[in-house]
Amino acid sequence: MPEGEPVLRMENITKVYGSGRTAVTALNEVSFRAWAGEVVIVMGPSGSGKTSLLTVAGAILKPTSGSVWLCGTNVTELSESRLASVRREKVGFVYQSFNLLEALTALENVRLVIDGAVSGRTANERARGLLDMLGLSHRLDSLPKYLSDGEKQRVAIARALAKEPVLILADEPTANLDAKRGWEVMDVLRQKAVNMNRAVVIVSHDHRIREVAHRVYWLEDGQIRSES
Repeated sequence: MPEGEPVLRMENITKVYGSGRTAVTALNEVSFRAWAGEVVIVMGPSGSGKTSLLTVAGAILKPTSGSVWLCGTNVTELSESRLASVRREKVGFVYQSFNLLEALTALENVRLVIDGAVSGRTANERARGLLDMLGLSHRLDSLPKYLSDGEKQRVAIARALAKEPVLILADEPTANLDAKRGWEVMDVLRQKAVNMNRAVVIVSHDHRIREVAHRVYWLEDGQIRSES
């Protein structure tokens, strides 16, 4: 295990949806950590709780019980306004459903998360650089409706990386990519983790990407175990 304070620390997390006889336990007493400089992959079958784990880790969803710590702060005790600030400043999300704004071009979607934080010229250069790195220099001015699913996924990844978060959370980032693009994306995420000292947590079905991870976990029936 790495030493020092983890970027992400989840302690005894339980997440229950519904109540009574219809209650479903997505996460059951899950404890999990991710340190700066590493890629951690959580694998498991559909319905195992992977997306719930990711959304709780990113302070989008509150657990039924347990605590989540980001950079030493217990975010389960924060108000919604402070949670929004933590998500904006500390966490970069890569959603399986892309979550791109349809009225904005690829470049504008990436710039949106950093406009105001840096000068317009710097924001533009950073956005262009990320999209070029992900093989999308020819798609800067394209709207999402003109992009393939693979291209949309790469725009979503560029957007997550643009604000240089300390924690990157990715939900099936290679699901819509061919093998070559999938490896390129994973290489980018690993480089960000190692070279920029970020923590990267990925949930995935894709066994091809296991070799990129520093640690691999298996999540099933709401319970987690280490595989490496």
